[in-house]
Amino acid sequence: MDEVASFLAQQQQQADEESYVANQLEGDSSTSAQHAQQESGGYSPSQVMHEYDQEDQQRGYSPSNVAYHYHVGAVDEYDPSSLFMQQQDPNVPETDAQGDAEEPSDSHEPAGETQELPVQTAVAPTPQPQLTPPHAQGSVAPGTPSTPVVTSVQPVTSQPAVSDGPPLTPLEAARARTRDNKHDHAAWNEYLALTEQTADLEKVKDTYEELLHVFPNNASAQIAYLTHFQSSPPLFPRAEALFSRFLRPSPSVELWKFYLTYVRRVNTNTTDPSTRDVVRKAYEFALSHVGHDMDSGQIWRDYIDFLKNTLDSKTTWDAQQKMDALRSAYHRAVVIPLDNVEALWRELDQFENGLNKITAKKFLADLSPAHMTARTALRDLKRLIQPIATPTSYTAGSSASIVLPPSPTWVGEADRQLVTAWKAYLKWEEGNPLDLEDQKVLQLRITSAYAKAVARMRFFPEISYMAFTSLNGMGKTEEATTILKQGIEANPASFLLNFAYAELLENNKHYAEVHAIYDMLINTLQNQIEKLDNTIKQEIREARQSALSNGSMEESSGTAIVEAEDRARKVAERRAKDLEAAKNELGVAWIMEMRFARRAEGLKPARTVFSKARKDKWCSWSVYEAAALMEYHSTKTAEVSTKIFEIGLKTFGEDVEFVLRYLGFLISVNDENNARALFERVITTFSPEAARPLWERWARYEYSSGDFAAVQKLDKRLAETYPDDPSIKRFAQRYTYLGIDVIALRDLGFSNRSQSTALVPALPATSMTAVSSDMPVPQPIPPAVSSAMNNGSTKRTASPAGDPRRRRDQSPPPSKRFKASSPTRGEHHERERGRRGSPPARRGRDHRDKDAVPDGVVWFMSTLPSAAAVDGPKFRVDDLLQLFKTADIPYARTTQARSRSPPARGGGRPPPDYAPYQGPGGGSGGGGGGGGRGRRY
Repeated sequence: MDEVASFLAQQQQQADEESYVANQLEGDSSTSAQHAQQESGGYSPSQVMHEYDQEDQQRGYSPSNVAYHYHVGAVDEYDPSSLFMQQQDPNVPETDAQGDAEEPSDSHEPAGETQELPVQTAVAPTPQPQLTPPHAQGSVAPGTPSTPVVTSVQPVTSQPAVSDGPPLTPLEAARARTRDNKHDHAAWNEYLALTEQTADLEKVKDTYEELLHVFPNNASAQIAYLTHFQSSPPLFPRAEALFSRFLRPSPSVELWKFYLTYVRRVNTNTTDPSTRDVVRKAYEFALSHVGHDMDSGQIWRDYIDFLKNTLDSKTTWDAQQKMDALRSAYHRAVVIPLDNVEALWRELDQFENGLNKITAKKFLADLSPAHMTARTALRDLKRLIQPIATPTSYTAGSSASIVLPPSPTWVGEADRQLVTAWKAYLKWEEGNPLDLEDQKVLQLRITSAYAKAVARMRFFPEISYMAFTSLNGMGKTEEATTILKQGIEANPASFLLNFAYAELLENNKHYAEVHAIYDMLINTLQNQIEKLDNTIKQEIREARQSALSNGSMEESSGTAIVEAEDRARKVAERRAKDLEAAKNELGVAWIMEMRFARRAEGLKPARTVFSKARKDKWCSWSVYEAAALMEYHSTKTAEVSTKIFEIGLKTFGEDVEFVLRYLGFLISVNDENNARALFERVITTFSPEAARPLWERWARYEYSSGDFAAVQKLDKRLAETYPDDPSIKRFAQRYTYLGIDVIALRDLGFSNRSQSTALVPALPATSMTAVSSDMPVPQPIPPAVSSAMNNGSTKRTASPAGDPRRRRDQSPPPSKRFKASSPTRGEHHERERGRRGSPPARRGRDHRDKDAVPDGVVWFMSTLPSAAAVDGPKFRVDDLLQLFKTADIPYARTTQARSRSPPARGGGRPPPDYAPYQGPGGGSGGGGGGGGRGRRY
C-alpha cells in the first residue's frame, strides 16, 4: 500500500501545480467571449514562440544552431512558467502531500446494510457506483467488497528483490511468484496447495482472499474457499458471510448448487413447516438468479422432487397447494432450454394426465409452442457453449481443480478462437432466440450471459467492452460502469477500456477524473516500458556472456569478443522494434489526453499536457507532430507548429519518419524556404537507402511545383545517389499523378497485364523496368477452339506437339499446352440432351470425351500470360490435366445432364457418391430404353 499512497501523493502534487482544472471550472460560468479566448489559449503566436525559445535556451539550445530561418514577426516577452508545468527540483524536499493522501481501503467486508438470505445468509445490497476513476473507488460487481483498482497497478521491476537473508521457503517462493506474475496459474495452485498443507485456517483465508482479489467471481475458487468453513458447525457463520459476498453477483450454477447443498445440510428436519419453508425459499432464490441457465436443470429437478416429497397432502387444501406448486414449477421449467427439458416435459405430461386428462390437454397445448422453441434453442445453445465450457466444480483437497481465467498471449489462433466463440454465444443471447416478450426476462438472460463472460474472460478487454456497451444500451448505466471499472482493474494497460471510461467521464463533465484515468494509463505504460527495457538489457548481457563463456581464455581477447558483440548487436536489433512499438503506444496515450484537454478545456491545458509529455524520456516523435498540428489547426498559423517540429528535430533528427513528417508539413503550409533548407540539412545525415523516402517526397514536390531547371538538377542528383535505378523510372515519376503512371500503363504493357488476370499482381512502379516492354498479352481463343465450339465436333484436333506423353521430357514446354482444340464437356452434354430418345451411350463408346475441357476453362487458360512472364515454380501440364480429370468438380447444369463416369480404380481420388439411375422415365434417363437396370452413372 506504500506504492498506492506514493502514487496518490504524486497525483495530488501534480494537481496542486497544474491549475488548469480550477481555471476550467471557473471558466464554465464565463462569457462566450472569454471562452473563445480560452480556446485560443489566450496567447499570440509570437508569445508562444518566445516561450519555446526561452525553454530551448534553458535546455542549452541556441537559435544559432538552426540551419534555416523562420519568417516570424516581433517576439513579445512571455513567462514560460505560465505555459509549461514546472518540474520540482529533485534536490528540494517533497511536500507532505503524501501524508495527507488517504490510503484506499483494502477491506474485503461488504459495506452497507445486509438483506437476509434463506438459512440466515445475508447478502449485501447492490451498491450504487459513482462516476469516479478506478483509483478513487473500487470497481467491483454488486454485492462484492470494494477493492481499489489502483492496487492492481504495482510498480514493475525487472528482477525480484534479492535478499541477503536466509533462502525462501517453498510457500514464500510460491507467493513471490504470484506477486511477480499474477497470471501464473501454476504458481497460484502451488501457493494454495502449500497453504492448505499448513492446516492454518487464517493463512488459508488470507491466501484465498489474495486469489479472489486477482480473480473475483471465480466460482471454483469460491467453492474451494467455502469448503474450509463447512467442516464443523462453529465455522458455519463464516461460511454464511462468504455466501453473502459471493452469491448475488455470481452467474455460476455450480456455486448456487453448493449453496443449496449447504442449506439442505443445515435444515434436515423437513417435517417442520418453518424449516421446509426456508428450504423452499432458498430454491426460489436460486432459481430467480440462475434458473434460466442451461446447466440449472438439476436444480429444477431437485426442487420438484423436494416439493413432491416434503409438502403435506393430508387435507384437501394441502393437496391443492402441493398440486399448484408442482404445476407452477413444471410450467416454468419446460419453457427454458435446460439440459433435461425433455425429461421434465414427459414428467409434466404424466403429472397433468394423472390429474385430469381434459385440463392436461389444454395445459400441454398452451405450453407446446414455447417448449418446442426451447428445445430448438437448446440444440443451438449446446453447440455454442461447447467451445467455451469451463469446469467449475471443486474436488475437496485438490487445489489443482481450481480453474482460473486465461490470459491472452495472442500467439496462434487459440485466443482469437476463444473470443470468437464467446462473441457468437453473446450475440445469440442478444438475438432473443426464445422469442421472449417480457423484456425483464430477456435482459436477465443477457445480463447473466455477460456476467458469465466477464468472469471467465476477465483479461480479455473486448469482452468487458461488449458487456459495457450492451448494459449501457439497456439503460443500466451504473452496472455498465461497474463492469468497465472491473475491466480496467484487470487490464490497467487496456487502451480500449481506459478510452471508453474516459469518454464516459467526459460526457458527464468530470474532467479531473478523465485526467486521472490518462495519468494512470500513462503510468502503467511507462512501467511496462521500463520493464521491457531492463529485459532487453538483460538479454543483451546474457547473449554477450554466452559468447564469451563458449570461447577459451586465449580466444576471449579476439574471436570470442567479436562473436559476443555480434550476438549482442543482433539481440538489440531484434528487440528494438518491440521497444519502439511500446514507445509509440505510450505516445498515443499522451496524444489522446492532449486532444481531450483541447476540446474540453481549451488550448492552454493541452499545451500543459504536451509540456508533461516532452519531459517523459519515453516520449515518441508522434507526440511532437500531434502537438504541432494541434497548434496549426487551432491558431491557424504555422509559426508555433514549426517551432515544435524544430524542437522535436533536436531529439528525433535521426528518425527518417519524423523528418519526413516535418518536411511534409512545411510543404503543406507552402513554406518553401524552410522546406528546402530542412531537406538540404538532413539529407546528408542518412544513408541513400534510408533517405529514399525523403528523396521521393522532395522529388514529388519539385516535379509538381518546381521549375524545369530545378527538376533537371534534382534528376542529376538522383542519378548520382542511386546509380542502379534506370533512367526511365525517374522519367516516368515526373509524369505520375496520384499514383497513375500512364507511361507504365500504356507504353510498358502493364495495363494489359493487369487486365488479363487477377492471379498475377501488377508490378510496382519502382520495378517497372525489371520486365521488358514486350510483355506478351493474352491471346484470344484460338480459331481451332472457336470452330470446335461452334460446330460441336466430337473429334479432337491434332496437337502440333505430338504425343502429350513426350512433352514431359521437353524443355521448354510447347506453346499448346492445354489441348484447347478438344470438344468441351458442355458440348458433350448438349449433344446428349439432343439425343433423349436414344439409349444412353456406353462408357467406352467414346473414351476421348472424358478428356474434353469446358469452354470456360479454355477461355480462362487462354487469358493466362505465357510461361516467360511467370517468375516462380513451373508445373507439369499433363499432371495438372490428370488432376483436373480425376477431381470431383460439380457441374452447374440442369438436372437433366448426366453425370460423368467415375474415374478408374487404383489412382486419383475415390469416386463420389453418385445418385442411382432412376430407370425409364425418371431422373436423367429420359424416355429412352434404359432397360430399367439400376446402374450408376
